[in-house]
Amino acid sequence: MATANQREYIPMPKPLQTDRAWLDPSDWYREQRAENPVRFDPERQVWDVFTYDETKEILEDHETFTSDLTQATAFDFPAPEEGSPIRNSVLRMDPPKHTALRGVADDEFLPGVIQKLTPQIAAHTDELLDAVADDGEMDVIEDLAYPLPVTVIAQLLGIPPSDSDQFKQWSDLLLADAGSADDPEAVLKAQRDALTDMRAYFLDLIEERRADPSKDLVSVIATAQPDGEYLADEDAVGYCMILLIAGNITTTNLIGNSLRTFKEKGLIEQLRNDDELLDAAIEEVLRYRSPSQALTRVATRKAEVNGHTIEPGEFVITWLGSANRDEAQFEDPETFNLDRSPNNHLAFGHGIHFCQGASLARLEAKVALKKLLGRFESIQLTHDQLEPVDSAFLYGTTSLPIAFEQRT
Repeated sequence: MATANQREYIPMPKPLQTDRAWLDPSDWYREQRAENPVRFDPERQVWDVFTYDETKEILEDHETFTSDLTQATAFDFPAPEEGSPIRNSVLRMDPPKHTALRGVADDEFLPGVIQKLTPQIAAHTDELLDAVADDGEMDVIEDLAYPLPVTVIAQLLGIPPSDSDQFKQWSDLLLADAGSADDPEAVLKAQRDALTDMRAYFLDLIEERRADPSKDLVSVIATAQPDGEYLADEDAVGYCMILLIAGNITTTNLIGNSLRTFKEKGLIEQLRNDDELLDAAIEEVLRYRSPSQALTRVATRKAEVNGHTIEPGEFVITWLGSANRDEAQFEDPETFNLDRSPNNHLAFGHGIHFCQGASLARLEAKVALKKLLGRFESIQLTHDQLEPVDSAFLYGTTSLPIAFEQRT
């Protein structure tokens, strides 16, 4: 177990540590792109990268900038505890192991395969909206954006619906920002406990599926033999856990960020009955209010980035949220533009770690938003003081209360 002086998290930059600043970091991003496009923060002991081209280059060069955070030597970053599936997950691997492990489930996330889930996602969405339709009000996060993706990914994995709430609690805890907590050590301990519980759950489930496979993702992972043998238990468990966590939090924030933006920009009526325009609007939300604002890498060798020398073992934070507002890449980037084309945002990352569930997140967001806009009108936000998600890198709000009238 890590000692108190070991670094298990990277804190938020000071200018973003207030709720107000994190709800709208665009001004600070713009200042950094103009004044410090690549900078070293001595307080956090990390490099911050704010520009599009440099972010893209770093994310596609996995040999120079690894996802394995345990290679950091700039400070005492703890090695993974034995059996830790998150630190040993596909997100923290480089080729060739990353290639082999990710390939186990790649076919399950092809756009054509994901599109077949539309009726299932629509049915879940209708059930959730039915539950609040007569109330005339709802919390878009609590009543729709939170339960929908966790239910869908849990079903894909083969997790009983009765366990969905528990898994959502675990995933939210694991993504919480310990650095901003009043008691970071307490949060870190709770996160380690959650890891232990999730690991035990999936180990049991993998053992069951190897003995009696079903038509679900856990069975695909449990019975895969990319090298002629089953995956190591920790690799299989880590893959299941990452799919579950990443499979719900991105979509939750994408749905919430979308409705918040559509309402602010006065676009709801325009988007209500236009599928193609809704697709474009969701892509612009991904750029304009990216659900993931940053990704972390570690330099494996000396590298030059925009005139700065990054030494081996140093942390590098690529700020996707800033890259997606870079004036050098996007014309008038502070404007939400439904006609933006091309829209080569980096919201789902870039390179070998491009989000495997991107097609699923897009589909869930489109189905949920189309259903909501189609059933409800006169939508009004009923709370001015929104709170950001408790995370150093994830972007969204903890709630999004609205009032509405049912369409007739």
